[in-house]
Amino acid sequence: MSIYAFKPAFQLLLQPHVGRLARAGVTANQVTLLAAIGSVAIGAIVALAWPARWVFLLIPLWLLIRMALNAADGMMARDHGMKSRLGAFLNELGDVVSDAALYAPFALLAPFGPAWVGLVILLAALTEFAGVLGQTVGASRRYDGPMGKSDRAVLFGALGLWVGFAAPLPGRFVWIMVALAILLVATIVRRIRGALFETRKNP
Repeated sequence: MSIYAFKPAFQLLLQPHVGRLARAGVTANQVTLLAAIGSVAIGAIVALAWPARWVFLLIPLWLLIRMALNAADGMMARDHGMKSRLGAFLNELGDVVSDAALYAPFALLAPFGPAWVGLVILLAALTEFAGVLGQTVGASRRYDGPMGKSDRAVLFGALGLWVGFAAPLPGRFVWIMVALAILLVATIVRRIRGALFETRKNP
């Protein structure tokens, strides 16, 4: 089960606003780029403001905005005839860049550190890569959990709130990154298995 399952309900809430954006001449690719550029900017602001902890509150706030932007660009592409080959590249690459930028500031925090956060960033990128590769073998783009993009957004958003409100970070919190890495590996395996099963089911 992944939070991605709630995406249809979220899209329903956004539908009127997406229609207004499309009528105003905003394109799906512009929304995709805004999500990526905004993520890099927020990540840089948080990292440069360290050791101020309150600035980590920007991460959960932006993750919520980014989630809406990511849903909106897909709806604009699908429902308003804005689907393009360039958009497919921007969507996938933008997600990986955005994740890396927003997770990176947590490397500044003990007990997480650069090694564990770097591993999580790498595994998150491989998770999305595994999802996309399903299409190369005749399956659909895989979004299997347990630790997809939306699930990671909730986790890092919660961590951002914890740090931003200056709650303590005991050494045992390193197990959050350990558990996250394990769940990401499980997600990669599940996406590969799901794609292979799909191709056997629909050769």
